Amino acid sequence: MSYAHTPAAFRAGLVQMCSGRDVARNLRDASALIREAASGGAQYVQTPEVTNLMELDRERLFAAAEPESTNAGLQQFADLARELRIWLHLGSLVVRASETKLANRAFLISPAGAVTARYDKIHMFDVDLPNGEVYRESANYEAGAHAVVADLPWGRLGLSICYDLRFPYLYRALAKGGASFLAVPAAFTRLTGEAHWTTLLRARAIEAQCFVLAAAQGGLHEHGRETFGHSLAISPWGHILAEGGVHPSVIFADIDPAEIASVRARVPSLRHDRTFDVVAASEKAAEISS
Repeated sequence: MSYAHTPAAFRAGLVQMCSGRDVARNLRDASALIREAASGGAQYVQTPEVTNLMELDRERLFAAAEPESTNAGLQQFADLARELRIWLHLGSLVVRASETKLANRAFLISPAGAVTARYDKIHMFDVDLPNGEVYRESANYEAGAHAVVADLPWGRLGLSICYDLRFPYLYRALAKGGASFLAVPAAFTRLTGEAHWTTLLRARAIEAQCFVLAAAQGGLHEHGRETFGHSLAISPWGHILAEGGVHPSVIFADIDPAEIASVRARVPSLRHDRTFDVVAASEKAAEISS
């Protein structure tokens, strides 16, 4: 998408939730917060990762998940985007991809109620945390294979989800693909969030010279997991524009796309990228001596 002039500023609304096991209740809670965001003037509204379902038990998870083609939540949100005339970015929904695998899938919905982009989380959170928490996303979810950018009226949006945040080359690729805004909807654990959430988000904004918009899950969930919250909007210079707390809420940020060109002119690091090989020092010394 080519822009002849810098698009006008817009207001982003980031929805923070504490999703649980009851899909219908999650959808009601999300819808109420989305309406609150729209009432506050948000033209782009983002919800967190796993908006519709937060569950660790495999049997319950698969029993509650629906395929995209018959997903009542997706249709409900599409109708809501059309009613409110907003760009609605579902940070992700849990959708059934096959008999044995789910997808952690983001959807971008236009004010006409049409899905204009989908993104499946690429990096699976398979970890053993020091506090005893164990996560094996790959046991239930099929990893995505493609980075995705999508056009908004104000510029191009690069899509990602939660654990993707720890892989900076993804965001560099999104910036190289024309992204002006990076979306990082998440359900960071409290332990990792306290240590790394803000630092990593600011780093991605600074490295990619993009606005970062990150709606988060926050609080103690029904299955016992605790997420960090602190939804964030960050400028391309790394300034925090808005930050949430730990409870369900909406935060707002006024985004001026003109700031992107200004930052990239001051520090033209995206233009200075070079490709290179990694060579062991011993090999390089042997090559010179020969």
